[in-house]
Amino acid sequence: MKRLATAPAKPQANGVGEHQSLSGYIQARFDECSRSQKDVAQYIVDHLDEAAFQTAEELARRANTSSSTVVRFSQALGFEGFPELQAAAREEYRRVHSSREHNGSSDASALFSLDQNEFETALATDHLNVEETARKVSRPAVETLTEAIVTAEKVLVVGTDQMAFFASYLRHLLMLLDLRVDVVASPSQEALSRLGRIDESTLVIGLSAGRPHPLVVRALKLARHRKARTAAVTDATLSEVAKLAQIKLYYSSNSPAYVRSHTALLSLIQALAYGVYSQDSAQYDDRIKAFRLK
Repeated sequence: MKRLATAPAKPQANGVGEHQSLSGYIQARFDECSRSQKDVAQYIVDHLDEAAFQTAEELARRANTSSSTVVRFSQALGFEGFPELQAAAREEYRRVHSSREHNGSSDASALFSLDQNEFETALATDHLNVEETARKVSRPAVETLTEAIVTAEKVLVVGTDQMAFFASYLRHLLMLLDLRVDVVASPSQEALSRLGRIDESTLVIGLSAGRPHPLVVRALKLARHRKARTAAVTDATLSEVAKLAQIKLYYSSNSPAYVRSHTALLSLIQALAYGVYSQDSAQYDDRIKAFRLK
């Protein structure tokens, strides 16, 4: 297991130093992490509330790694173990939420009673996911991506496994506007041939959740090499696809369930398509009306 370089100051149980948050500390040292440690780092930075209150085993399951990796990652940062790292996460969580409450933007507006069941908990979490995504999304990034979609000669959406559905749905929404869109959802010969046709007139959009699939990374690297425009839609701000992309959109995927939530991703995709439509609604109206009459 790779050991991170020695920290300038040993992290404290109530926070990483006096002036640096745990999230900031992890981001500053992210490139020093091993591949498995990066999975843990990404999850903690983007799901601080879960990291603050879950066990090492639960955190490991959600980050697609082992509990021993979570413990070793904690020690590599300079903590004695996971409980000390978790204490720092809780301190940052309380500080962030205290600040939001002070500014009148608290997440505390409960949808259900305090004794909510599992079904209600999942719905309430998705409500917060959409709020968190709306809060963090960058308007300039959205406007840039919208313009890139409208002006591109062709759009290639890359998403595998669970992301394949969302890649196909984005293609469906954009093709309703008569835009030229293709999807790469698997390493099939046909899909690879689509990658081979990437050029400067192509916009490549990579979708990922957690650790990106190698095919998505490959597509964005090829796009950069061929000077095509690139965009990433991801739930991990430290994701490799985010580093490769010129345009980045983040969505929150917190979930009490055994799988990540993609409610916010679906909302983001639909809002993005509507933004494209709004660029020239008069041009698209006849086509949309024809579709609605089917």
